Amino acid sequence: MQRTSLLLGDNNLQHLQQCHVLVVGVGGVGAYAAEMLVRAGIGRITILDSDCVAASNINRQLVALHSTIGKPKVDVLAQRLLDINPALQLTVQQRYLEADDAEKLLQAKYDFVVDAIDTVAPKVALLAACLQQNIAVVSSMGAGARIDPSQIKYADINQTTHCGLARAVRSRLRKMNIRHKLPVVYSTEIPQADAVEEVTGERNKRTTVGTVSYMPAIFGCYLAAYVIQRLTQHD
Repeated sequence: MQRTSLLLGDNNLQHLQQCHVLVVGVGGVGAYAAEMLVRAGIGRITILDSDCVAASNINRQLVALHSTIGKPKVDVLAQRLLDINPALQLTVQQRYLEADDAEKLLQAKYDFVVDAIDTVAPKVALLAACLQQNIAVVSSMGAGARIDPSQIKYADINQTTHCGLARAVRSRLRKMNIRHKLPVVYSTEIPQADAVEEVTGERNKRTTVGTVSYMPAIFGCYLAAYVIQRLTQHD
């Protein structure tokens, strides 16, 4: 951590090593966020995801290799994170976050929550619980059907444009009478309509969205950067 300490300072690095961050969803966006957090010095991390690696993940997901197809994403990522920092305090939860489990999940008292869930109901439940309990959180909006990294931004969810996921989350939060500010990573790029296909027979998934390798990775890096800057007061 010599070079991180040189940039952030010893006191900030020691603080990061004491912090506990929860990352929910470790697919295309969340795995990159988790790795950047660990490489930056976060000393304790909990990762949660129910999925296993599929061949279709290889174009964009950190955990996806031909050698990892069929393996739980959290297990693949856990091995990688511990190889980066063997002293990391790591909690692994391979499960689907049901909407009514969000409040229980947050009982662990995290210093920050990173939301990289791509299904609306559990995403909204997690965000609502964080906002109601005043737990620091940053959320990823849609990275799919876009190709221009220069249009990735930070914003309050109420200021987002051209993002169907942000619109759906915002609408549900308002129906719950939750109007707190919510920092998100999103893209101002208009998504390509022909990059979205309807699917059937998959749990909580109605569409498949075209993606390119670098967009989810950059979203994940933006999420990690937001957390590190807030925890070290470099905002």
